[in-house]
Amino acid sequence: MTNLLIRLFVGKNKDVQSPAVRGRYASVAGFTGIIVNVLLFIGKLTLGILAGSVAIIADAFNNITDAGSSIVTLIGFRLANKPVDKEHPLGHGRLEYVSGFIVDMLIILVGFELFTSSVDKILHPALPNVGKVTMIILAVAILVKLWLFFFYNKIAKTIRSSAIKASAFDSLSDCFATALVLTAAVIANVWNVSIDGWAGILVACFILFAGIKAAKETIDLLLGSPPDPDFIKNIYTFAEKYSRIVGIHDVMVHDYGPGRQIVSFHAEVPSDSDINIAHEEVDQMERDMHEKFGCIVTIHLDPIVVNDPLVNELRALADTSAKEIDPHFSIHDFRMTKGETNVNLIFDLVLPADCKMSTEEAEKAVANLIQEKRENCFCVIRAEHPFV
Repeated sequence: MTNLLIRLFVGKNKDVQSPAVRGRYASVAGFTGIIVNVLLFIGKLTLGILAGSVAIIADAFNNITDAGSSIVTLIGFRLANKPVDKEHPLGHGRLEYVSGFIVDMLIILVGFELFTSSVDKILHPALPNVGKVTMIILAVAILVKLWLFFFYNKIAKTIRSSAIKASAFDSLSDCFATALVLTAAVIANVWNVSIDGWAGILVACFILFAGIKAAKETIDLLLGSPPDPDFIKNIYTFAEKYSRIVGIHDVMVHDYGPGRQIVSFHAEVPSDSDINIAHEEVDQMERDMHEKFGCIVTIHLDPIVVNDPLVNELRALADTSAKEIDPHFSIHDFRMTKGETNVNLIFDLVLPADCKMSTEEAEKAVANLIQEKRENCFCVIRAEHPFV
């Protein structure tokens, strides 16, 4: 069914970096989610009212929030695909994240309202009138939501959408919530014991947990969360293909919405290279990476000395000394100035984000260790944390 829907409404275009193709995938996911969840809402709400079950009614409203989520996600994708304008030169991609945050707040609000209703049901208990037809429909609803999870999950992976991925896991949590409601219905039908209010509270907790978790993830995206480690690894691997590039550092990724990433980094080239040829290769690298990864790439050219034995020796000394202080330390932008008796070593020291030492402490520790090994070496170190 999933492949059929994709073939019918998306086609065979595999360019998932294209905003138009991403939009078609999002439309398929959104409209499917709306139709399925509205039907589930109508069915469960009718059953819940007829049976007098707050748990089933809570589960119904859980589905209508999912339909609302799909509507807002659709609107978010449409707005995010608007072309750049004078006020937004980097596009409107982050509107997808904003729309997701609005949905998250609605989910939390519904969860809170259902929680208070369930508490009232516990304080004033009544045995719900649940028949076999109701239980069969709830079981079918679980299977439908399970299919919707796999459907969303495939599309989320295809276009790398955090909003649709959140919908997938929300569908999975709905399976557990409906299973809980079904369990309460079986207990009421077989043993004439009402745990309806307690089941409603647990369903409300499912909704609140999903809403709070999704809101945190969306806020992280808006604030600037670390990029996918595989994406960064692929950038480093891609750079190795270029013969004049000795190494790269200071990689930064700016996320302006799905498919709208700006990547910048420093590319080290031998200082005795022809600067025009090196610049030509860096320009080619920017174009190749744009085609490969679908992002805007800006590369700063960093000339470094690689054919001087003393420079290479002292660079290795600085690197090993940094790693003796902490195995996760690394250096780059190494330069050396030599006087009559003393040598100045100038470099950047990269500390892991969770490093317990302050930048000043790390700089001092590495500089002291180097001077212990080579008394005539004085260090000018700038410590920093990675951006990815």
